[in-house]
Amino acid sequence: MLRIEPHAERISSEILELYHDIQPSTIGHLTDFGYIRGLRPLFQPLRLLGSALTVRLPHTDSAALREALELAQPGDVLVIDMSGDEERACWGEFRAYKALAKGVAGAVVNGCVSDVSVLRKLGFPVFSLGVSALTTRSLELEGEVNTCISVGGVAIRPGDLIIGDEDGLFAIDPARAKELGLAALEKQQREQRSRIKLGYGVLVEGGAEHGQQFTE
Repeated sequence: MLRIEPHAERISSEILELYHDIQPSTIGHLTDFGYIRGLRPLFQPLRLLGSALTVRLPHTDSAALREALELAQPGDVLVIDMSGDEERACWGEFRAYKALAKGVAGAVVNGCVSDVSVLRKLGFPVFSLGVSALTTRSLELEGEVNTCISVGGVAIRPGDLIIGDEDGLFAIDPARAKELGLAALEKQQREQRSRIKLGYGVLVEGGAEHGQQFTE
């Protein structure tokens, strides 16, 4: 049986703007909680930011993922729990096409993906445990959308803030996102002032490239 829960409350535009230039590695200086272990970006450079739309699949059956893509809204990040299956790919070319059409921000797969060359060409942000030619099937047996799942040692709830780049991934409780984001931004600004003071120049990403101004 498929269990499809309503869409969770979205991350606010204020919080998304706050996190626009924050790096996951900066968050990793401030907290251990929410760090998603074991998953790697499919290609580099890569940037992922959005609200979690969670999916739980029972190994071979990916029918719930089809339902999640129908439910998806712009800015969602599909976070997929494969129930411990590290061999089958549930994500590939045609699901990426559908996700791009819906404005999905990316996918986080606690399992494998396929069609790697196409996904790279599309530039669709994907984190996964690995790559596999063995795939799931749409069997209509069971699965869940928008329930609490476990990915990389982290309990992820629908609507959690997902942020990732080449350094890794964090899932952040919306209730503490503003406090943590402000602390991370302050740390990055302090680091930039130190770079300038030490003569290391302007950091391109998050600095000159995005028009940020850092003052002494």
